[in-house]
Amino acid sequence: MPAGRLATYGQIAELIGAYGCARQVGWALRRLALPSPVPWHRVVNAQGRISFTPSREGSDWIQRQLLLAEGIAVDDEGRLPLRRYLWVPPLEPPPPDDAPPASPAPPASRA
Repeated sequence: MPAGRLATYGQIAELIGAYGCARQVGWALRRLALPSPVPWHRVVNAQGRISFTPSREGSDWIQRQLLLAEGIAVDDEGRLPLRRYLWVPPLEPPPPDDAPPASPAPPASRA
């Protein structure tokens, strides 16, 4: 997910083939060691809010600061403009870097 874009826990669950497992995605992201190369801070709840909770041990405030640094407005209550910044993944995954270029389609036959 690119910088400056957001996804929801449910959206990530669907992308990994775990429809309905948004809470499990949140649980897994919450247990990442920080700092992390995983863009965990770009994942928010379906209401367009950071999920503030004591069990996050301050990572919710870190999330807010990281999103602000990417130019995403977040108010003191953790609300943000989800529709404006929602990430829409491509339908097809990009080819691997070492994949040969795609061959052009053969010309259509005229009958």
